[in-house]
Amino acid sequence: MSEFDVVVIGAGPGGYVAAIRAAQLGMKTAIVEKENVGGVCLNWGCIPTKALLRSADIYREINHASTFGIKVKDVDFDLTEIIKRSRNVAQKLSGGIKYLLKKNNVTLLEGYGKLLGGGKFEVEASSKKETYSAKHIILATGARTKELPNMEIDGEIIWGSKNAMVPKNMPKSLVVIGSGAIGVEFASFYNTFGTKVTIIELMDRILPVEDEEVSALMKKELTKQGIEIKTSAKLKSLEKGKDSVTAVYELNGKEEKVTADKALMAVGVSANIENIGLEKTKVKVDRGHIVVNEWLETDEKGVYAIGDIVNPPWLAHKASHEAIICVEKIAGKKPHPLNPAQIPGCTYCYPQVASVGLTEAKAKEKGHVLKVGHFPFSANGKATAMKESEGFIKTIFDANTGELLGAHMVGAEVTEMIQGYVVAMRLETTEEELMHTVFPHPTLSEMMHESVLDAFDKALHI
Repeated sequence: MSEFDVVVIGAGPGGYVAAIRAAQLGMKTAIVEKENVGGVCLNWGCIPTKALLRSADIYREINHASTFGIKVKDVDFDLTEIIKRSRNVAQKLSGGIKYLLKKNNVTLLEGYGKLLGGGKFEVEASSKKETYSAKHIILATGARTKELPNMEIDGEIIWGSKNAMVPKNMPKSLVVIGSGAIGVEFASFYNTFGTKVTIIELMDRILPVEDEEVSALMKKELTKQGIEIKTSAKLKSLEKGKDSVTAVYELNGKEEKVTADKALMAVGVSANIENIGLEKTKVKVDRGHIVVNEWLETDEKGVYAIGDIVNPPWLAHKASHEAIICVEKIAGKKPHPLNPAQIPGCTYCYPQVASVGLTEAKAKEKGHVLKVGHFPFSANGKATAMKESEGFIKTIFDANTGELLGAHMVGAEVTEMIQGYVVAMRLETTEEELMHTVFPHPTLSEMMHESVLDAFDKALHI
């Protein structure tokens, strides 16, 4: 029976990073994966959806080319080629992860991994089972699309996100259940290519984890683009027809219906904790997720858990960082615990959304006296030149200490800019230091500076 220092079950953005780092630190390492390395994020999530959205961005730009003095005739799209490119991007990067595992001498065990207790685990492939042992076992089995009772995903009429990435044809209409990042991204993609999209959201606003001002502007922008949005709407059923589905929901005490070619479930994720042998351990589960401490240790000695199977936010970059913390702690290093308040969130719809830290409402709940700054895209030279005038940047500071508590952004390329605020928060940068930082001109990033200035009544360009 082969023995390893570290084995990782699941090769997503948490798992493969954990395996590579463990190997780099000199530990004999293996990783177990039943499908393609890279997990959902690389194969059926973060990466291929961005490839799809890039096609949508280009199509949108071409259709507005005349605004820039460029004439284009007979604009059309090829759905098959759009999907093919998306899949090729995913496959290329998955192959790259395999190369990195090999380069770092990580043993890839292909099959379904399961805990046996006592430091042992099993890998099943093609009805053949092999038993191994490891001093440290890291669970990184990820999550899947959450389903609602009696509204199961069938892949034909009711989609999960995986189905929405490889449609056989472009539906004429689509109803999206849920308006988090996944729901809004797909709504944006399909709407761009002419699908009539309706969003049904239980909460009183879309993108409910974002700042309220962000939600309000995004509802305005998506509605302007032709997306119909139903908030405070409680879904009661999805009634499937031969070639359509009818969403029945309650709104303002009345029952309403919308019929579409397809429905997309985007109400969150469910952790993959079933059938991985937890019952043979002391691992605790709370509300469908594994309980861990700040070092990602479970209640079972030598067993750890990272990524979507533990506490939120359920984001790839959070999983990767947890992997580093977990492995370095195992190796006797002195990593810092993860601060959830410093994990950025990004939504790649049009316009883009990005944020980090506390919303204004949460900051007030925590008792902070606030200084809040805003700066609109419409007042920025680079944004005007790009014809990207919709959006804003909002910064939230503690009025007494100058601590940056949160930053919230809507507009072009904000998913790239948010990291500036993330670094500032990590370094405990105050408003004074940000004010005296020189931002290049002309750039979109200048708005970050102006928003800080505005919080303290020093803005120059509004």
